[in-house]
Amino acid sequence: MNASRQPENLAKWREQGWILEPDTLQILRQGGLDVVEHCRALSIEEAVKFARATGFPLVAKVVSPAIMHKSDVGGVATGITSEQELAEHFDRFSRMEGFAGMLVARMIAGTELILGAKIDGQFGPVVLLGIGGTGVEIYGDVAIRMAPLTREDVPAMAASLEGHKLLEGFRRQDPVNIAELTTTVLHFSELVMKYRDQIESADINPLICSAKKCIVADGRIILKKAE
Repeated sequence: MNASRQPENLAKWREQGWILEPDTLQILRQGGLDVVEHCRALSIEEAVKFARATGFPLVAKVVSPAIMHKSDVGGVATGITSEQELAEHFDRFSRMEGFAGMLVARMIAGTELILGAKIDGQFGPVVLLGIGGTGVEIYGDVAIRMAPLTREDVPAMAASLEGHKLLEGFRRQDPVNIAELTTTVLHFSELVMKYRDQIESADINPLICSAKKCIVADGRIILKKAE
């Protein structure tokens, strides 16, 4: 990581209280994490231009400072396979409160994990790694360690998960590249340590891992309240 560029002052988002996904993805990318190919489209023309350059299928999400939980309001569309679908979702999102664009991203395949952190009042920064996707709130299959993490921590966290077989090539799926996962989690741990005085929590869900790499598909950063 380029330490000279970190940590960025997050004060410009302080009043809002959290950082919009496109900006969160930029912060994570600057911290050394691989981020899904995406664009923030302010017009349907920009969205279509990205689609033509990238190809289908795509994911689209509403960008709005008034909408933190996009799925709860229908602000996420997956499996988009045509420019017409893309235009329909843009039109629908544009009618939502606080509309500030549409994030369009390439759909990627792999095992869905969650990578998160919070600043605990007693223990300081802690990082969690778990089985991600929509089931994370149901199963709660996560491992937690105090930051900063070491290179030995990550494989141990992965092995301790009840769903660890998903990472090892369950039912003929390719196993997750643990070396890439380790590098990703360590970069995330470094970011958390650098931003610990400014953030309350950070979440990547899903972090999509394959036999080749781990890619951030969604991210959110919650800031500490101003004193």
